[in-house]
Amino acid sequence: MLREWLIVLRAMPMGGQRLLNALHACGGIRQLVAAPAAQLRQLGLAPTTVAAIRRPDAARIAADQRWLNQANRHLITWDQPAYPALLRQAPSPPAALFVEGEPALLWQPQLAIVGSRKPTAGGLDHARAFSRAMSRRGFAVTSGLASGIDSAAHAAALDVGGTTLAVMGTGPDRIYPASSTRLAERIVRGGALVSELPPGQPPRKAHFPARNRIIAGLSLGVLVVEAGLGSGSLITARLAAEQGREVFAVPGSLRNPMARGCHRLIRDGAMLVEDPDDMVAELRPVASALAIALGGQLLPEDRERAPGPSWPSSCAEMPDMMADPDYRRLWAVLGHDPKPVDCLVTQSGLRVQAVSSMLLMLELRGQVEVFEGAKYARRNAGVEGGKSAENRG
Repeated sequence: MLREWLIVLRAMPMGGQRLLNALHACGGIRQLVAAPAAQLRQLGLAPTTVAAIRRPDAARIAADQRWLNQANRHLITWDQPAYPALLRQAPSPPAALFVEGEPALLWQPQLAIVGSRKPTAGGLDHARAFSRAMSRRGFAVTSGLASGIDSAAHAAALDVGGTTLAVMGTGPDRIYPASSTRLAERIVRGGALVSELPPGQPPRKAHFPARNRIIAGLSLGVLVVEAGLGSGSLITARLAAEQGREVFAVPGSLRNPMARGCHRLIRDGAMLVEDPDDMVAELRPVASALAIALGGQLLPEDRERAPGPSWPSSCAEMPDMMADPDYRRLWAVLGHDPKPVDCLVTQSGLRVQAVSSMLLMLELRGQVEVFEGAKYARRNAGVEGGKSAENRG
C-alpha cells in the first residue's frame, strides 16, 4: 500500500481531516486511489486533487520511494498501529508522517519547547536550562527546528544525552532554515525529523501553522519561553490548550517585547513556571493517559478514531500492572543498572510501544527512575552515576 499512500499524499500534501474523511468514506487507501473521478468529486475533493489521484506523477512517486528506501527513513500512516496515540486525538491530525530517525520516539512522552526566532540571551539560557532538565527527567523535547528558542531546545536535549523531535514545515529532506543543517544531522542520530509533507516540499507560509498543530498534538504540554504578540509560538500554545494539553510560559521583563506573548498566555490561564518540577507535576494526568494509550487501552488497533481521551485524574486509576504478564517480563529485565529503551525491548521481547507504555506507568507509580540519556532502572536500586527524577536539577 506504500505506493497508494504516496499518490494520495502527493495529491493532498496537507490533507488533514479532509483526507481522513475521504479514507473513511472509501473504506481505505486502496479504495480511495481506485475510486472513479466522479466519486472523488462527490467527496468534495478539488478537481486538481482528483486529477492528481487519478493520474499520479510517476517520477515523483518513484523519487519518494527512493527517499524512503534509504536507511532510517519511514512513513507512518494513519492505518498503522505505530501512528502516535496522542496525535490521533488532535483536531485534523495528519494522515501520515515522514520520519527520518527513530519513529518509536514519537510515542515517548514529549514536552514541546517553543519561542522566538530572535530571543534575548536570557531567553536562550532559559530554553537550554528547561530542555536539559526535562530531558534528564525522561521527556523527549519537541520543537520546530527554527532558529532561536527551537534550536536551543533541540541542541540542549542532545547535549545531555536526551532525545528530541523536530517537526518541520518543509519536506523531510529540506532543512529550513539552512543554518539548522548540522543540528538536523545531530537530531537524526539522537531523535527524529518529522513532517507531514512529502520530500522536496519547500518552506511556505501556510506550512508552519500546520506544523504547529503537530507539535502540539504530539506533546503532553507546551512551554513557551519567549514570544512576541505576533509569534507563531502562541498558535502552538492555543492549539495545545484546545487539545486539552498543558500550556506553560516563562515570565520575563516588562521591558522585553519578547516577553509580551508569555505574559498574555499567563493572563489567559497558562501556568507560570520557574522550575521544571512544576511542569512535571502538572503533566502527570496527561502522562497517565498517554501510558494507557501506549498500552492499547485507549486506542486499540482496530478502533476508529475516538472523539477524545478520558484522562485519568490520578495514577491510582491506572490498571493493576503486575497482574499483567508483560509487566512481569519487563520488570524481570529491569535491574540495578540503567538501561536504554532499545535494550529493554530486546531483552523483554516486547514491542517498543508496549515497553514505553509500561515504563511510563511504572515511573508514574514511583517504581522506576529515569537516568540521563533516557535510561531506566528500578527505583532505589542504589545505582551510582545517576540521580532520581526528584533530585535532578
